[in-house]
Amino acid sequence: MSELKKYRIESIDLLRGVVMVIMALDHVRDYFHLNALTTNDPTNLETTTPFLFFTRFITHYCAPTFVFLAGTSAYLYGRNKTKMELFKFLISRGLWLIFIEIVVMNFLWWFDVSYGFINLQVIWAIGLAMVVLSFLIFIPKKALLILGLILIFGHNLLDSFTMQGKDPLTILWYILHQSQFVMFGNRMVAFFYPILPWVGVMVLGFLFGSLYDRDFDPALRKKWLLRLGFGSLALFFIVRGINSYGDLVPWSEQRNGVYTFLSFLNVTKYPPSLAFVLVTLGPGFLFLYATEHVKNKITDFFLVFGRVPFFYYLLHVLVIHVGAIIGLLITGGDWTRMIFTQNVFTSNALHGYGYSLGTTYLIWVLVVLVLYIPCLWYMKYKAAHRNYWWLSYL
Repeated sequence: MSELKKYRIESIDLLRGVVMVIMALDHVRDYFHLNALTTNDPTNLETTTPFLFFTRFITHYCAPTFVFLAGTSAYLYGRNKTKMELFKFLISRGLWLIFIEIVVMNFLWWFDVSYGFINLQVIWAIGLAMVVLSFLIFIPKKALLILGLILIFGHNLLDSFTMQGKDPLTILWYILHQSQFVMFGNRMVAFFYPILPWVGVMVLGFLFGSLYDRDFDPALRKKWLLRLGFGSLALFFIVRGINSYGDLVPWSEQRNGVYTFLSFLNVTKYPPSLAFVLVTLGPGFLFLYATEHVKNKITDFFLVFGRVPFFYYLLHVLVIHVGAIIGLLITGGDWTRMIFTQNVFTSNALHGYGYSLGTTYLIWVLVVLVLYIPCLWYMKYKAAHRNYWWLSYL
């Protein structure tokens, strides 16, 4: 661990590790909870329960944290590099992540060799945002700050602009701002992570990295973390309370106070609204403030995942998907229902599949424990082979 500390900022790795573990909960829920793959939407206030809603809501913290800290990591990587070296790293890594999302992740999610469904998710968004950031690093930091703030605070002005079709300009709009499913022949493509706001998040994460420069006053950094954390949450309650801007879907009064509160928290992720970004990044800043000097066995456990996030991401989807197949084999179910071709969804073959929410949580804990051993091995391997350039791409 002492060798790693020379190269890593532990509070950042710790935050990343915690959200990686939380992310697995959402994906375990997708593959194991009763009817999660068909009708059981945890954010549907007509059918959800508070516990199920918060099982989904807590995982909202994952994607913004990944994207923001990807920008921070880019800044820290580039501290001892020229702008051109950082440019080459960002654009090559960004294109690599786009390839991984389309070719590798879509196979791991669906196990469909025909690639009948291409879902462009968070790895796609990080990759494409990195490609954009590779060009943006050449502009002055003040201009970069203004651009990032405009993208995050202003992109909801574009919510009313929608397009339909498959022409190049419309597809570009889907990539930039409008979440959409599109059929290309027999293949469906889901533009789930429009990148305009994600670019803004990554840009601000990149600038945020300067708080962790070696000569930056730690006391001043903690002050900034408090300001950013409480400021983001205060802005969230103001923006959401006004209820006229900052999210695609306004909150509304429900059948009782609990569900009205759930409506208030039910912010839009696709694309991430201003309210979504504020309520998710705010606690992240406070977490960094609170854990900067915390060191114990619990933090060591989560640090393992935070130091090998991409390796963990690839592996956890494979483990969860294979685990769902094993579960069906053990219970005498039809394991081929876990081969997610379009026919599986259109034939409603998955209706009635799944387990209770309590069982889902137990499976989540088991998955995380299973993942710990290979992630610990890979973390140590990376630490011992820092000169292997290809390790920075896994």
